Amino acid sequence: MNEHADQRSEPSAVAATDPEQAVAQVREAFQKIRTEVAKVVVGQDEVVEQLLMSMFCRGHALVVGVPGLAKTLLISTISRSVSLSFSRIQFTPDLMPSDITGTEVIEEDKSTGARELRFVKGPIFANVILADEINRTPPKTQAALLEAMQEHQVTAGGMQHRLPEPFFVLATQNPIEQEGTYPLPEAQLDRFMFNINIGYPDEDEELEIIRRTTSTTDVRPDRVLSGPDVLRVQELVREAPVADHVVRYALRLVRATRIKEPTPKPQIVQDYLAWGAGPRASQYLILAAKARAVLSGSFHVTPEHIKSVAAPVIRHRIITNFNAEADRVTTDDVIEALLKEIPVDGSSDAERRQMDSVMR
Repeated sequence: MNEHADQRSEPSAVAATDPEQAVAQVREAFQKIRTEVAKVVVGQDEVVEQLLMSMFCRGHALVVGVPGLAKTLLISTISRSVSLSFSRIQFTPDLMPSDITGTEVIEEDKSTGARELRFVKGPIFANVILADEINRTPPKTQAALLEAMQEHQVTAGGMQHRLPEPFFVLATQNPIEQEGTYPLPEAQLDRFMFNINIGYPDEDEELEIIRRTTSTTDVRPDRVLSGPDVLRVQELVREAPVADHVVRYALRLVRATRIKEPTPKPQIVQDYLAWGAGPRASQYLILAAKARAVLSGSFHVTPEHIKSVAAPVIRHRIITNFNAEADRVTTDDVIEALLKEIPVDGSSDAERRQMDSVMR
């Protein structure tokens, strides 16, 4: 009780009412969080930034990486640096929905003998949830988590139970081991704001990892943001203004992935995509770009912010065809081509050539 009271009495890290000043405070807090995370986790700066962007957008993230890359350590460290409760759920084939959301139990009042149902909360009742290897559990259990992600509540016995705010889910998948798994359908993948790839560390980073993990040093991150601070940042991100031409650029990027749309698109899209991204991709592109702008100390979104978040937002929302598999073309290759060929100003190469010929 005293601990919670102490936390509430601490000054807010994002207290400014002026948006420009608040953005500066968020930028400063972001740099402190990166410093605190770096005390525990070596490298992965881009992953840390993407996870924080997702959290500040009220979104969720799917992290794809082989075992042993400190995914659990990373997210638990972030939760400590922002003073949020953390819960890890290990997904297995025999995991039931009630193992995640909670269950009702019968309690007897010893003095009266009366019995009543009481809801016992499951591990999902935390601010930060690590859904480890989400593709190892059947679709029914996956759906229980995804419903909570969408509605921020669970229902048991006809009663709705609100989840704590802020609420953020990080789900992980192993990209190299698919035996005995239940891959997430595309419609469920679309619920995740970001698809984040975690790669191997470089040689110097791995050397530092070995030094830290084989010694007696026990470093804990300091608290930088509180739960109310995170909610304030989420509001600030949504308040960031975006010019119409930036929104239209994001829209062109997404619509260019749809092979049946009569819009100009790169040849790589026509050759290698079977299905394009839906409207949620456009929404998340703008939200992620807003978060990127705020974390970089700006309150205005530019096309460069859109480009910087395009890969984690779009890569799991487009589906490649058999030709792409044969030619080893990935969704990231398609996104890279889109960023190169889709113009920011809205005029295609063909339109510019036509205009040049008219002018001549």
